[in-house]
Amino acid sequence: MPHAVDYYFATVSPWAYLGHARFTRILADTGSAVRIKPMDLGAIFPISGGLPLGKRAPQRQAYRLVELKRFSDWLGVPLNPQPAFFPVNGDAAARLIIATDAAQGPAAALDLAGRVGAAIWAEQRNVADPAVLAALLAEAGRDPTLLQQADAPASSARYAEITREATELGVFGAPTYAIDAELFWGQDRLDFVERRLRAA
Repeated sequence: MPHAVDYYFATVSPWAYLGHARFTRILADTGSAVRIKPMDLGAIFPISGGLPLGKRAPQRQAYRLVELKRFSDWLGVPLNPQPAFFPVNGDAAARLIIATDAAQGPAAALDLAGRVGAAIWAEQRNVADPAVLAALLAEAGRDPTLLQQADAPASSARYAEITREATELGVFGAPTYAIDAELFWGQDRLDFVERRLRAA
């Protein structure tokens, strides 16, 4: 019986964006289900030893840019390592993905997550702007009232619940793929995710 993958990610993570298309293909190829779990990485970093980008050592920041270009070239995924709107607050996008999942299911939410990542890292768009989120919904052919649902208390509560759940599970970075509570951190671990799913 195929497994389900708990997909913990930050909406603004370039690594989640880089892994998105491949992860989607792996799910389809293995017939696996996915549970979409956008989390607040800013709340997780302080208790897991992580640092926001601006507080990291200069050599780490410099190497990150090298790696982003390296993976972008290798995967054939367009990415601007220093986009116009980054850092950017991804909370509204996360709540919109949660609302989409609740109303239209995980496939729609996964699609929107990919669009949010591309908006930041390839299209130079500001996902903290409600007009941009409305445009992403329209481009996906989604119900515009999802924006109102994203602003409802239920979406905020779910966002906080997912973040607590991620913390309790031991998640410390994005993206993290969990299969039966076994963690795979980073889009560069997707080979292991695929093996695990095929072994099922």
